[in-house]
Amino acid sequence: MRSLKSLGLALATLVLGSAPLLAQEATGGSAKASLFRVSIIVGGAVITLAVIAGAICQSRAISAACEGISRNPGGAPHIRFLLIFGLVLIETLVIYALLITIIILMVQWNKYPGI
Repeated sequence: MRSLKSLGLALATLVLGSAPLLAQEATGGSAKASLFRVSIIVGGAVITLAVIAGAICQSRAISAACEGISRNPGGAPHIRFLLIFGLVLIETLVIYALLITIIILMVQWNKYPGI
């Protein structure tokens, strides 16, 4: 139920954030403007979902590591190493999503005359 509330909040934020883009009037290059609008929405959605997923995964990993260390204090160095390694991998995926978002947003629309 809690994740459903988070998903609803993220969707509402996305809809409210994209409302000004949809309210703009189309100019002479309406196809380019439409494609630009879609790229802004997709870029925002990609980074939003990646950050949400990364934060949830990191919180679960930290919670599980703390529980594991509290149950077995002798295994703390191994658990800590695996925790940090897992957090690095999760954060790397979020950085890749940021890179994809930047690529989507930095496309030069004037180089594609057919669009």
